[in-house]
Amino acid sequence: MKQLVIFGNTYHKGDIKRVLGLLDHLRHQGLEVAVERDYLEYLRTSGEAVDLPSFEAQSVPMADMALSLGGDGTFLTTVMWVSRLGMPILGVNLGHLGYLTAGGLDEHGNMIDDVLAGNYHIEERTMLQVACDAVEIAHPWALNEIAILRHDTSSMLDMETRLRGHELTTYRGDGLIVSTPTGSTAYNMSVGGPILEPTTSCLVLSPISPHSLTMRPLVVSDDSEIVVRTHSRADHYEVSIDGEVTLCPTGSSLTITRAPYCARVVQRMGNNFASTLRQKLLWGTDQR
Repeated sequence: MKQLVIFGNTYHKGDIKRVLGLLDHLRHQGLEVAVERDYLEYLRTSGEAVDLPSFEAQSVPMADMALSLGGDGTFLTTVMWVSRLGMPILGVNLGHLGYLTAGGLDEHGNMIDDVLAGNYHIEERTMLQVACDAVEIAHPWALNEIAILRHDTSSMLDMETRLRGHELTTYRGDGLIVSTPTGSTAYNMSVGGPILEPTTSCLVLSPISPHSLTMRPLVVSDDSEIVVRTHSRADHYEVSIDGEVTLCPTGSSLTITRAPYCARVVQRMGNNFASTLRQKLLWGTDQR
């Protein structure tokens, strides 16, 4: 491994010195490091002279791996910019939970040394893409979920849904989440959807506050085409793509399918789905 690209968030000013220590550690290991331009300017607010190459997020240079320095939101942003390049992504947690990341910043020495020594594996995670028949969506790819939501109204949504070209149902309620296995522990879990092992080949459709008690989460194959036409008394509804919101006109149709590429997530040896559930979601622990 020779080249790394770095993405980060600008919300944790107390971590700048530790991040600069990480960058020094990487360079002392003989790695060529380039930093996303906005993040590099943020690091320079510390007053340190950070003399590193930079790049625009829209034009990521080819590298052996991308490092995401932050929490899950930063990780999702990094996925959006680099996954289409087939680049593996290592998440270093600066946030709170950091469910998607491989470890915390204080572990950077061991983590990076493990990665440099080849002591890691890559998990390929299903991603989604969405298209609207009425508006163009600038960034239509998601690692976690695509959610259809109400916009500035208390009116219920009617979401006519077809699965592989066949009528499924009309979901009535506050919205509908189409989640990947990776996203099953995010918004999907908060509305009562099932938790899925991240590398399984399936998707989950989970209604949000459904009008009917018979509307339950549904697991389908990830090669499914899901088409949803949404009606409401409001003029628009929201489409949230890993938290990035696009307004679509009422009556328009969304087509949701598996993206043509995967997110390649770097995991340290010993990290696995079961240990992540125990350590980060306190799975099965007595919280009394």
